[in-house]
Amino acid sequence: MVGISRATGEPQRTADGEAPGRPNREQPQEQETAAAIGRRVKRLRKARELTQRQLAEPAYTAAYVSTLEAGKVRPSEAALRHIAERLGVGLEELTTGRPAHLITALRMELADAQRILAAEDAADARAAYEQILGRAEEYGLAPERAAALVGLGECALETGEPAEALARFEAAEHALAHEPLPARARAVRGRSVAHYLAGELRYACYLLESAIDELNTSGLHDPGALLQLYTASIAPYMDMGAHARAAQAAELALALVSQVSDPALVATMHRTVARTLLAEGKADAAQASLARATELYQQLQIRTELAHCHWMRGYVCAQHDDLAQAEAELRTARSMLVSKRAALYVSQVEVELADVLRRSGKSGEAAELLESLLAGLKPGRGALHAGGARRLLGLIAEEAGNVEAAELHYATALSLLEQTGAAGDLADICRLLGDLLRREGRTEAALNAYRTGLGHRAEPGTTTLGPAPAPPPFAPWA
Repeated sequence: MVGISRATGEPQRTADGEAPGRPNREQPQEQETAAAIGRRVKRLRKARELTQRQLAEPAYTAAYVSTLEAGKVRPSEAALRHIAERLGVGLEELTTGRPAHLITALRMELADAQRILAAEDAADARAAYEQILGRAEEYGLAPERAAALVGLGECALETGEPAEALARFEAAEHALAHEPLPARARAVRGRSVAHYLAGELRYACYLLESAIDELNTSGLHDPGALLQLYTASIAPYMDMGAHARAAQAAELALALVSQVSDPALVATMHRTVARTLLAEGKADAAQASLARATELYQQLQIRTELAHCHWMRGYVCAQHDDLAQAEAELRTARSMLVSKRAALYVSQVEVELADVLRRSGKSGEAAELLESLLAGLKPGRGALHAGGARRLLGLIAEEAGNVEAAELHYATALSLLEQTGAAGDLADICRLLGDLLRREGRTEAALNAYRTGLGHRAEPGTTTLGPAPAPPPFAPWA
């Protein structure tokens, strides 16, 4: 029984320390928690066809259970343990509503979804991530929700939906808004890649540079996070013509490898750094990086990234005029990416393959491939790839003596690439257009094209309003 103390006027407590009749003076959030626990106890009790007395005895009273179910009191841990035992559920499930071991199960499912994305099909991975997302949202699990959103973003990148990917990565960042930046690094990287694939190179670089500077100036020197961000910055730097920045990012990424245990991050770094090594004329070092990346991806069974390695090998071979081997590598990459339904990456490989086919004297096949590619690219997707395809179609038309078609393709490529800020490609298109116009005797128009190209080439090496991101304040190679 609960009585009133004559000395204090307060309700006397039962043996478990509860005071069911005491006015509820808890804060609103605590009241909400008490009400949620009460509803949960009532639902579970009725599902097991227990009376309040049967649930309460022998340690508590039916009146106490009634007060608890009404949300008028938050039970002690001892009371919760008693009730959980009587109901046959875990303490965590009773207090939070989460089934026992839910977080562990979701993390295992996340790992499996990542495996499906890597080795099997993006559509199946998407379905797995959607299920995980629903359960994480149901039980208010922010880290698992964010991981599922990042996984869905990566699925969208693979299937060629940068707008959807961007929305998923932004949602993941929002879910982790109160977490330190290293926890958000994967989402930041994904968001930058989505902007890059949509042709927004400058903004992609800005996102990465801002995150790198925040990590380095705030003392959050997480090697894995830094490796992801430095590696992701290389491709947009290269496409913007900021080769010095790309080389610096590659150097810093290489120096961080010894401190990173995730083989997938290390493999991606090696694959990406190969591009800067090739630009520096270090073909053997580039091949060595690709070999290391391939070895790691084979061990991890990451098919999309293995395809990227074949793609980069084809690029290396093409740069050294080994066109037969380049074609073989690029066809292998294309076949692997088609099987993975990685639409946007397929388009990128097809541009490279078409260039090799043209240089091998197979202009008709190259043109057919490029026209099919362009027909499949939707607005807002792959401006860089579309620009590259138009450039090649212009070359094919010019080689066939169709000057009018060549000029149209070059002009279209120029318009597409101006949206991206790809300085090197823009300068090249302006040169091709200028040469064409000059041969046609249109000197003033040719000069205008050359001036435009020089203007793009003369742009500062920086890609944002500020200086290049600083290296970590520690020695990453130490």
